[in-house]
Amino acid sequence: MKAKGNKSTRVNIVTLGCSKNLVDSEVLLTQLRGNGIDAVHESTKDDASVVVINTCGFIDNAKQESIDTILRYVDAKEEGIVDKVYVTGCLSERYRTDLEKEIPDVDGWFGTRDLSRLLKVFKADYKHELVGERILTNPSHYAYLKISEGCDRPCSFCAIPLMRGKHISRPIEELVLEARNLARKGTRELLLIAQDSTYYGLDLYKKRNLSELLQRLADVEGIDWIRLHYAFPTGFPMDALDVMAQRPNICKYLDIPLQHGSTRMLQLMRRGTTREKTTELLHTIREKVPGIAIRTTLIAGHPGETEADFEEMMNFVAAMRFDRLGVFAYSHEENTHSHTMADDVPAETKQERIDAIMELQEGISLELNQKKVGQTMRVLVDRKEGKNFFGRTESDSPEVDNEVILPSSRYLRIGDFADVRITEATAFDLVGEPVEP
Repeated sequence: MKAKGNKSTRVNIVTLGCSKNLVDSEVLLTQLRGNGIDAVHESTKDDASVVVINTCGFIDNAKQESIDTILRYVDAKEEGIVDKVYVTGCLSERYRTDLEKEIPDVDGWFGTRDLSRLLKVFKADYKHELVGERILTNPSHYAYLKISEGCDRPCSFCAIPLMRGKHISRPIEELVLEARNLARKGTRELLLIAQDSTYYGLDLYKKRNLSELLQRLADVEGIDWIRLHYAFPTGFPMDALDVMAQRPNICKYLDIPLQHGSTRMLQLMRRGTTREKTTELLHTIREKVPGIAIRTTLIAGHPGETEADFEEMMNFVAAMRFDRLGVFAYSHEENTHSHTMADDVPAETKQERIDAIMELQEGISLELNQKKVGQTMRVLVDRKEGKNFFGRTESDSPEVDNEVILPSSRYLRIGDFADVRITEATAFDLVGEPVEP
């Protein structure tokens, strides 16, 4: 880092964690600039006098990354490279009292719902006329759309309600306005995110109202793909599947974190369901939306997980043949119900179980991908690296899913759709060539 010279106030926002945090940072960026403040997101230059770190407090690795980032910028402050360091987000919400004592050189700590208070530090007001407006930090052809905040679920292992509070849905009108604004700026794909997207509407409309939200968003001109993430399986609103099947611009894709395949473990995790009910739900989803790609996440090594429970989860994965799958090692989080149990699965066993599931999934994914060779698929072009373009099919979300590699001499425009014939398949990627129109 270089020494700081004379420079006007510039704010650098650094984002850690998930896409929901990214949306929060984009809202902050939009509000700061709307108040005439020079603000940037994750600047690679040492040209900001103020740094705002939007932290993650989800699991141990994420917490450590957040703390390391805070300490790095505190050191930069001591060296005179920056003037002020502010911390916001999940880690700050959850551990503010402890962190204030341990890292006193931070100039201010803010929680997940402290945007107005954070803006006041910059002598800025929350501008209600900017609701529905957002400066994107990722490529503009896709955007995350946060449909709600917080979570009311009682999952034993999860600290999100401690950091994000109770579930609050955003009104449909506000979300449609934001979608229209994004479409006007060139967004082609909306990725709907929440802590629990299937709970959407219960607080505002006294019913699960995801289906109406999907209908209204599908009506927005210019939006070609709408993708649903973080769908909690218990109480899943089946009418949302009807909309997904009917509307061509709603992707046949569902991210549904299931966490385990053993009824005993699902009960320990307080998930409110069983393996049998989960299996029935997955069959119904595939029945109602033929060809749907299902992504899930699982947890390995929750307290009490035996070899028999793990084998049941392996059998579940083998039987369900998920299109996309990720696995987390259980993290022992304070003030959760699971923390009252002994963290009795050794770290190396957790990793062995993760490796075993991912090896199984790799084989499933390879088989499913190989069936796509020879097909022509609609691909959204995301970026160019070297001589290759990279894109995604309807079955793939950015950053977490498969990509289509396009070693093409033909120029493809980023953010456009292309018809691509699939020529090769690996376990987690496809290779294709654009079809001449």
